[in-house]
Amino acid sequence: MKGSWLGAWGLEKWVWETIVFKKIRAALGGQLRYMLCGGAPLSKDSQHFINICIGATIGQAYGLTETFAGAAFSEWYDHKVGRVGPPLPCSYIKLVSWKEGGYLTSDKPMPRGEIVVGGFSVTAGYFKNQEKTDEVFKVDEHGMRWFYTGDIGQFHPDGCLEIIDRKKDIVKLQHGEYVSLGKVEAALSSCDYVDNIMVYANPFYNYCVALVVASHHSLEKWAQQAGIEFKDFPDLCNKPETVTEVIQSISKVAKSTKLIKSEIPAKIKLLPDPWTPESGLVTNALKIKREQLNAKFKNDLQKLYA
Repeated sequence: MKGSWLGAWGLEKWVWETIVFKKIRAALGGQLRYMLCGGAPLSKDSQHFINICIGATIGQAYGLTETFAGAAFSEWYDHKVGRVGPPLPCSYIKLVSWKEGGYLTSDKPMPRGEIVVGGFSVTAGYFKNQEKTDEVFKVDEHGMRWFYTGDIGQFHPDGCLEIIDRKKDIVKLQHGEYVSLGKVEAALSSCDYVDNIMVYANPFYNYCVALVVASHHSLEKWAQQAGIEFKDFPDLCNKPETVTEVIQSISKVAKSTKLIKSEIPAKIKLLPDPWTPESGLVTNALKIKREQLNAKFKNDLQKLYA
């Protein structure tokens, strides 16, 4: 693939650029020079792949409603992937150690901790919710107002921020291991059989489980090749051999992405219907709503631990 020789010159690169990628760029107008992604985290592989296809830099931005949108974003000349760039002129960003989760500002080679955003762009609080306001908004001795985002980040030596985790997504299992649900979900979403996934961890057990929205095309193709008979897609998802196939595929992906044993779902529930914003289970940006999913599939999650 082109990604293995990006930056090389010669006939091979000319062929790729002319025959393959020129058509992609033409479909986008042919004049695209820079793109910025800020709706949701973009994986390093996806960011690199898009850079190759469109021949223009795609950067990442970071911000929240509480920080009046943008707090940091990548510079147009920064070709490194997986980062959200330096703070904007309107924002101050610092890291605060989170000892329980093992993220410290003294970590090497880069300081890590909870991302805290300050400055005039930080909102005054939540409307008619003083308790929540007092929990996440703090004013320091200099009068600077800070918002504690709950996101975990690390600062690169050049001052660029990288988002690496989220406090709410980290669960401590029975034997003391920490599982980052978001990290595991991001890794396993590359599995061919997975359309969407939510990992769940009960702190009274030493393993995690997962709700998996199955990919119609991939799973039906496997069933046909394996000679599995089924009357409809929900029936296929309920078959033990289907669940076994998906678990094995998930385990392979988990090992290839270097997840440890406690991070790999031991049991799964295959779901035939997609999660949509209309169902209230994902946001408009297609981020999963963990609390709503936990409530809707409470019985299924309990059965996985039975």
